[in-house]
Amino acid sequence: MNQVANNWLDYECIDTGNKEKLERWGNIVLRRPDPQVLWPIADEDEAWKKAHARYHRSKSGGGHWEFLKKLPEHWTVSYQDLCFKVAPTGFKHTGLFPEQAANWDFMMKQIKSTDKEIRVLNLFAYSGGATMACAKAGAAEVVHVDASKGMVAWAKENMQLSKLTDRKIRFIVDDVLKFVAREKRRGRTYHAIIMDPPSYGRGPNGEMWKIEEQLIPLIQACLDILDDDPLFFLVNSYTTGFSSTVLYNILNHLLLNKYPNGTIEAGEMNLPITKTKTLLPCGIYGRWVKK
Repeated sequence: MNQVANNWLDYECIDTGNKEKLERWGNIVLRRPDPQVLWPIADEDEAWKKAHARYHRSKSGGGHWEFLKKLPEHWTVSYQDLCFKVAPTGFKHTGLFPEQAANWDFMMKQIKSTDKEIRVLNLFAYSGGATMACAKAGAAEVVHVDASKGMVAWAKENMQLSKLTDRKIRFIVDDVLKFVAREKRRGRTYHAIIMDPPSYGRGPNGEMWKIEEQLIPLIQACLDILDDDPLFFLVNSYTTGFSSTVLYNILNHLLLNKYPNGTIEAGEMNLPITKTKTLLPCGIYGRWVKK
């Protein structure tokens, strides 16, 4: 089941083509590379030429921003009642993945649907889009874990911007596998677990992460701290070649035997493209959700 993040007002994928996408973030227009965009630009009109900044990839890896107009160092965009800091980073990203709004909608709906006090664990939590969505929806506690001090600091800014400082959000800088193992020893459990694992990565002390080797052990470890009556379990992935069918099969194999009172869903995350009325694929998701 594919998802489309089509409830944005402050974000828009204007057009795509030639391995690039043209996006509006609030009133700022950015031109960024996207390896999924293998089709040509139908019409490189004035909109493309009016971008405030363009990211150029280097053949040797990495890249740089070309600033075509004066830009603030950072600005904000809103999604429903949430507010996020956006800034062009040195590795082409902006601190927010707008396609994830479809997942935020799902999480908020699930949390609002129950009278239980819901504890949420968000692993590889980045700048905290899912963290803020869960806290806003009324989760009793959200634990936000990421190996990057800088991204955790960014998430704390998003908490301030979204006016969620009165909610119980714990920010942890740690290797996710080590943190989950400690939570098991402490006897702590969660009603909902979210993870957005990278293809490759390093923990704060140089711990190596490879998704093809460690995703299944991480999910298995998380099942040890998942409540006996969970609400949902959600995995995102942007790893090239890692299909939603593979993710469906992994979750079906690992979760349904232990939690037969739920269903498995998986598919692509998509953004609507305004000009062509088509969809831009932006990674995959898989989830177990309580019936």
